[in-house]
Amino acid sequence: MAGLLTGCQAVLVDSAPRLVVGMTDRILATDPASGYDPGSWMLFNNVFQSLLRFPEGSAEPQPDAAKSCGFTDAGAKVFRCVLRDDLEFSNGDPLTVEDVEFSFERMLRINDPAGPAIMLRTLESVSTPDDRTVIFRLNEPDATFPSKIASGAGSIVDHRQYEADRLRTDRRAVGSGPYRLDSFDEHKAVFSVNESFKGAAETKNSGVTLRFFHANQDALKRALTSGEVDMAYRGLSLSNISEMTNDGDRNGLDVIEGSSAEVQHLVFNMKDPVAGNLGVRRAFAYLLDRDSLVRKVFQDTAIPLYSIVPAGISGHTTAFFDTYGARPSRQRATEALRAEGITDKVKITLWSTPTRYGPATDHALKLIAEQLEASGLFEAQVRSVPFDEYEKAISAGKYGVYVKGWVPDYPDADNFTAPFFGDGNVLNNNYSNSRITKELLPRTAAESDRTNTRKEFGKIQDIVAAELPVLPLWQGKQYAVVRSNVRGYQYCLDASTVFRFWALSKA
Repeated sequence: MAGLLTGCQAVLVDSAPRLVVGMTDRILATDPASGYDPGSWMLFNNVFQSLLRFPEGSAEPQPDAAKSCGFTDAGAKVFRCVLRDDLEFSNGDPLTVEDVEFSFERMLRINDPAGPAIMLRTLESVSTPDDRTVIFRLNEPDATFPSKIASGAGSIVDHRQYEADRLRTDRRAVGSGPYRLDSFDEHKAVFSVNESFKGAAETKNSGVTLRFFHANQDALKRALTSGEVDMAYRGLSLSNISEMTNDGDRNGLDVIEGSSAEVQHLVFNMKDPVAGNLGVRRAFAYLLDRDSLVRKVFQDTAIPLYSIVPAGISGHTTAFFDTYGARPSRQRATEALRAEGITDKVKITLWSTPTRYGPATDHALKLIAEQLEASGLFEAQVRSVPFDEYEKAISAGKYGVYVKGWVPDYPDADNFTAPFFGDGNVLNNNYSNSRITKELLPRTAAESDRTNTRKEFGKIQDIVAAELPVLPLWQGKQYAVVRSNVRGYQYCLDASTVFRFWALSKA
């Protein structure tokens, strides 16, 4: 992946109109050492620059703030980048190797639990032998390191504007990306083109305004149909999408479907007295009817998920389909419980947080509870709490079964396995498997040719299907609804999950 980037200066055309994008997601952070959510990464990908980037429609990182990057050893433990010339932050400060080193060391030092530092656990040190070169030394082989630093986790900040040991809290951001953040509050974020940007993005508009609808899907729909919003992304209800698909011509709207690797799982707390029992988890797996969920709840805007690595990602298998089948089996669920000596009905609570995952997830969990109870083997209920309370309770081990969604940081099977089953996993479910962490994941991390990792990722998926720390539910499709004069939206809906402001324009 070493190579020379022939960059394009961001172009601001005075006559290019500003676009308004509506969403129900929140931006939880403007500081890249903290945010680890889709809304925050949308900001990071447009305001900050990384050494590498994901080009439109590609999973292969290419240089951006760097003019070349590559491993210098055969063991994928030393990664070298050479910085482009004359880079500037949006405030006019020069971007140097000092800023690159500062940004990575700062993220690891702060180690915010809500931030992406967990992605860089293999990073041992950063050095700058001269004024153009940055050397990353890893404590173990990690062939996915280029993808990690091409994501929001690789955002470069101005060392003059950020403190080394604490997060910025003034809702401002200073980066060198194609846009600058002009203002941010609970209702909207306003971005203008950064005219000093040097990189691969060529802007097609004069700015973007993000409007936040705070889980009010109907309000977002009204704003779109009235023309207040040019594009709705991540937030319309399934019924809204269905209606707009049918009425798009009349309302001047187009419903766009893009590729997505967003997934949702049921997570089992392995130390819970009920969910920690393998027989209970197997009974769940034998009774789950994913096809019914997709049909009744998601109206075919999602697909059944039968593995922890979703379809479309290299290394995907159907481990859960192969082990538990697609059709519910009360007989096998009964046998799984009896094998553990369980003869009474299992009392279980499924936990969710609609403020993060939306009402459809609550609806789906209620349907899962009905599936469990229909077997006569379970007494199941669904409880929902606000997101902050939800995360604290999970960390404290208070829930036995809870839902977790995942939007990938980079399009590689590693991102659907290492964060979930490696050291300090993000699920907080007390699961560990030494074969996964000590043998299989390290073997995949050392393989620079990612097509050669399928065998190991297949074994990981088989282990997870057998031990059931999580139960995959569904894989979402990615949708946007745009007014008919909006162009460039196709470059915002690929598997990289990068929403590229610069690609959007209005005819």
